[in-house]
Amino acid sequence: MNSIEKFIDELTKQKNTTTVSNPYLEGGVAENLLNYLKYMMVIKGKRILLVGEAPGYKGCKITGIPFTSGRVFERVNHPVLQALKDKISLSKVEAENTATIVWNYLSYKGVSPLFWNSYPFHPYPEGQEDKNRPPNPEEIEEGVKYLEAIYNLFKPDVIAGIGHSGVKCAERALPNIEIAYIRHPSFGGKTDFIKGMDKII
Repeated sequence: MNSIEKFIDELTKQKNTTTVSNPYLEGGVAENLLNYLKYMMVIKGKRILLVGEAPGYKGCKITGIPFTSGRVFERVNHPVLQALKDKISLSKVEAENTATIVWNYLSYKGVSPLFWNSYPFHPYPEGQEDKNRPPNPEEIEEGVKYLEAIYNLFKPDVIAGIGHSGVKCAERALPNIEIAYIRHPSFGGKTDFIKGMDKII
């Protein structure tokens, strides 16, 4: 078992609760993440790690890959998405606004950052799995060990948090490294997200 496989095996140990769903308990979703991380490992050039908040129910919860949705795999012409398209298995295809904004931007700029989340599981209000909620401080703290593992696997040159949860987790996991803040593109943040991305690339 290689390092990436060990990392995913660790993710599968998290049990579902009444407020948290672990997408990686589904074999196909875990395999999607495995294919993504293996692909990102061999990409050449400057490595940028972008840390988001948590999987959304229309996006990463289905795909297993942070900041993606089934729809961006279908419609966005980016080298990462195109390389993975035929290897990804999806239970359904959904559109997620954040994923669409992010990958349209990346296609325009021609960059391929690595994505992760401050909390790698899907947090939701009790009894409402088809909704999202922000990860709480305890969940962000739990996410630190996974972010540390991602950092050790990929050794990124630049790290930024997309949204405050991403920054908090990255600062906690990597206290000696400067973490840039980028506005999350949801809820009217698209313009500031683009400005923040432009600065780091």
